Amino acid sequence: MKLANETNNNHSPGPVRDEWFQWKEKDLHKAESVSRPSLSYWQDAWKRLLKNKLAMMGLVFLVLLTFMAIFGPYMSKYDVGKIDLPNQYQPPSADHWFGTDSHGRDVFVRTWYGARISLFVGLMAALIDCVIGIVYGGISGFKGGRTDNVMMRIIEVLYGIPYLLVVILLLVVMGPSLTTIIVALTVTGWVGMARIVRGQVLQIKNYEFVLASRSFGTKSWRIIRKNLIPNTMGPIIVQLTLTVPSAIFAEAFLSFLGLGIQSPFASWGSMANDSLGAILSGNWWTLFFPAFFISFTMFAFNVLGDGLQDALDPKLRK
Repeated sequence: MKLANETNNNHSPGPVRDEWFQWKEKDLHKAESVSRPSLSYWQDAWKRLLKNKLAMMGLVFLVLLTFMAIFGPYMSKYDVGKIDLPNQYQPPSADHWFGTDSHGRDVFVRTWYGARISLFVGLMAALIDCVIGIVYGGISGFKGGRTDNVMMRIIEVLYGIPYLLVVILLLVVMGPSLTTIIVALTVTGWVGMARIVRGQVLQIKNYEFVLASRSFGTKSWRIIRKNLIPNTMGPIIVQLTLTVPSAIFAEAFLSFLGLGIQSPFASWGSMANDSLGAILSGNWWTLFFPAFFISFTMFAFNVLGDGLQDALDPKLRK
């Protein structure tokens, strides 16, 4: 009887058997995680960006701002340049959502027209800086040696030229216009992008896949276009998100000084300039709305750029 009881105890499930089942379940979970398809670089970056609440708030604000810049002026019956002196300095109401300015013009419509100007200048300046900076920095970093030294000396000369001086010179030659502002911002604005691309190319060009392409006789331009530039897209995108707010602020500053967009066209900078005297008399809305959108647009681009920098950093990828 005693021998039978010992035999039954040996075959009964005990703590050792439970631990064995737990170990098998963990091993099965590990096998399932390995068998799942891994996320690509951009999918993983987007997933990490979604976790950054501040960056996503900035992205949502920019999407709404773009939507209102396109469709906002059509939501009001008033024209952007129509002067209505009897209705000057009307406070925000159901008829004039953002009030009116010193000429009786609707501030709501002019604010969204100003958003069009600011976003257009910012995006165009960023795209032009991106193209010139990528080409210039890619060639400089890939060639190296004497070519790199000469090209970098040119960058240092351009970096020392203040853009305000360039704007004034261009205004004398071309006259005040939107084209003049974009040209002035891009004459020296691509220098930062070129430096970033050059630094990335100097690091990547010694990798094995680049050396293999060169050993097979691949042309330099094809190596830059196919191997080097795609692997520098992370820093390029981050730099783009930081270039756009700088261009927007520069346009607003120039328009505030009277060197940018001229009346009757609307710009956040020109609206702020027209409102300097009005705010002293208590008409706060004429300055509040353009100043608000200048500040929050720059803030949104900056937090989005910081979020993209963290999301695209390969060191943080798990």
